[in-house]
Amino acid sequence: MTFYSFDDEYVRRLTNGDPEVEKHFSTYFGDLLSLKLRVRLRSRQLMEDVRQETLLRVLQTLRRKGGVEHPERFGAFVNAVCNNVMMEMCRSQSRQDQMGEHDSEMLDRSIDLDAPLVTSELKAQVHQALAELPEKDRNLLRAIFLEERDKSEICRLYHVDGDYLRVLLHRAKTRFRKAYLQQARSAP
Repeated sequence: MTFYSFDDEYVRRLTNGDPEVEKHFSTYFGDLLSLKLRVRLRSRQLMEDVRQETLLRVLQTLRRKGGVEHPERFGAFVNAVCNNVMMEMCRSQSRQDQMGEHDSEMLDRSIDLDAPLVTSELKAQVHQALAELPEKDRNLLRAIFLEERDKSEICRLYHVDGDYLRVLLHRAKTRFRKAYLQQARSAP
């Protein structure tokens, strides 16, 4: 594809409605916009709508008093208009209609009414398993998983390097797993 340089004469002729220049404008920018939009949008219909709306807005802007101040930047102007149109259309496509007064609400069947009970039971089992661990393991697991403290801070607290912290964490998790499974087996 060859790129075209724009000047005052081109913009003036396009503003005045010269059929030859209008044809060139719609073909040249139509192809460029199609290439750009093909990458950014999935729907062919939306691509075509954005392309046509962009060309229309550019022509409307030119035919208003003032038009384009810098004809040499005409290509960048068309690109900017395209970006704005694309954002507007994508935004309007993503909006959902508000429910009317008489619309019935769909029931959310994904809510699990037993979840709070199960969660509280699990919490109790985890706390019981933690209580059975040596204090050092219990504090390490709390710091990492419950308090989500930085591992470098924990290394300083325990006076170990990162590699040895992994060893300590592995051992603590193994002991916790064993205590938790024993707790689960003994639960009624």
